[in-house]
Amino acid sequence: MHSDIVLPKNNEAEFMEIAAKLGIRKLYFLYDFDGSNEEKIQKKLESIENKKINIEIGFILNQKNLNKAAKNSRLLAVKSSDKDRYFIESKKISMIYGFEESGKKDFMHQRASGLNHILCDLARKNNILIGFSYSSIINSKNPAVIIGRMMQNLALCRKYKVNTVIASFSSNPFELRQQHDISSLFKMLGADSITKF
Repeated sequence: MHSDIVLPKNNEAEFMEIAAKLGIRKLYFLYDFDGSNEEKIQKKLESIENKKINIEIGFILNQKNLNKAAKNSRLLAVKSSDKDRYFIESKKISMIYGFEESGKKDFMHQRASGLNHILCDLARKNNILIGFSYSSIINSKNPAVIIGRMMQNLALCRKYKVNTVIASFSSNPFELRQQHDISSLFKMLGADSITKF
């Protein structure tokens, strides 16, 4: 079953409509966690009926709300920052994504891809998924840099046997793609096995 992870901005109905046309059967909606919005989100999603698409809710966390959200059994994700090691060591998150979007300049002999062997080893031990966002390629001013960083990160994940997830992480429904397009792209970048949600 093809699924995707998206970041809706009051456009859930559009995501469901386009996902159904593309053959996507499950969407994970990631929302910023504030502790009080879960019931409101559930009511909104119940009002949008689409029997072709299964919906799951997840939350994007930060350092301040990590402990409060960790009681939640849903998909808990973090966007890469300078606190990556803290989040991975906490064992409270399900996934971390967006390593390639770092503003740092690449080094002479390697990319400043945000991921290293220490983080990969910790992620594998703590069963945390590394997420790759194909919308970061689409939206980048310099997609060649993002692709190069993804290739390096995919090689690290493969070497250290870290489970990976490829999804759009998009807030725009028109950035959704069919599964074979995405899998073809990431196979060219060096992905061998991708965890399905």
